[in-house]
Parts: sequence; structure tokens; C-alpha cells
Amino acid sequence: MSLPEIQQIGPLEIEAESFRIIESELGPTQFLKKEFAVVRRCIHATGDFSFAENMRFHPKAVQAGLAAIRQGKNILVDVNMAKAGISKGLLEKFGGKVICRVAEEQTAKRARAQHKTRSEIAMERAREDNIGIVAIGNAPTALLKTMDLIQAGTFAPALVIGVPVGFVNAAESKEILLSQNYPFITALGRKGGTPVAVAAVNALLRLA
Repeated sequence: MSLPEIQQIGPLEIEAESFRIIESELGPTQFLKKEFAVVRRCIHATGDFSFAENMRFHPKAVQAGLAAIRQGKNILVDVNMAKAGISKGLLEKFGGKVICRVAEEQTAKRARAQHKTRSEIAMERAREDNIGIVAIGNAPTALLKTMDLIQAGTFAPALVIGVPVGFVNAAESKEILLSQNYPFITALGRKGGTPVAVAAVNALLRLA
């Protein structure tokens, strides 16, 4: 049995055609133009159109994220997979870098000593790292700790992208984020993940 013939097109054409298909299948949405650019890239990264229904934006989210990028601020992520996926070439043009402290030995030592998760300690340790955007796609504890630090006045990122995936405290942590009065991007329910967090950041980098 022979395989069907596949049209050979370049990577830029593939992305453009993917975006065209997404826009065609979705039709009109309630998102503003720049918000939709974020949602569209999240759908592109996951193949999941439900993100058009469950993504939520603070009114100043995109504006705050773009300002942070243009000011050369750093992006804090909860796992090294996210660090690997964010476009460093685009970020470095503005002077920023991606920071992830979850796998560092000092993080592990403090986590054991304080009986906390490494994700919590990683967020605490990164407060002085000129963070503009926090992007969390894996660990609800990282999102909860980030919100705790902001509430305590010891951490002030411009934007929190909180899209942890899973069954334990993922949906609950995002519901809490939804109620905050500082800029955020989230995706309600159990769905989310590192690819979504990375896609949201990369969409902002392209908009910047």
C-alpha cells in the first residue's frame, strides 16, 4: 500500500497555513487582536481548539507583557522544558533571558530543609532576578507561591502567565489567578501545560 502524496512546503508556509486553518475553523472570537495572537499560537502548539473557550486575559495583560519584554526584563519559568522552548533569539534582542531555578542544587537543599516543593523554592529564589514575566505551565505550587509572594509585596512581575496542567490544584490555582487585579493570562480548568506557557510567551515575543 503506497503512502499518500504530501505537498512539500517550507516551515514559514506551514505556520501561515496552520494559522489560516485555525482562524477559518474558529471564526469570530471575543478576543482583542493581540490577545487572539496568543490564543492562536496556543492552539497551534497543542492542536486543541478548546483554548479559544477557556483562555482568559486581564485587560492589561498583553500590554504589560510587551512592556516587560521591551524593557529587557527576564522571563521566569517553572521547568527547564519551558526554558528550552522559549525563543531565546527573539528575547535576547531585547536584552532579556530565561531563568529556571528548579533543578539547581541550592533549590533542592532549601526545599528539603523547609519541607517545601522545589517549585516553591525556585520561585522564591528568583525574586531578585529582574523578572518581568512569570510563565508557569507545569506546577500549581509554583503559581500559588508566585501569587503569595506578590500579595506579600516581595515580588512584582509585570505579567503572570499561569497555565498549570493536571488534576491536583491546577484548576483551583488558575481560578485564584483569575480573581487577581494584576496582569495575568490563564486557561481555566485542568488543561494547560508547558507547551501552552511557551506558546504564550513566544506569541508575546513576536508581537514585541
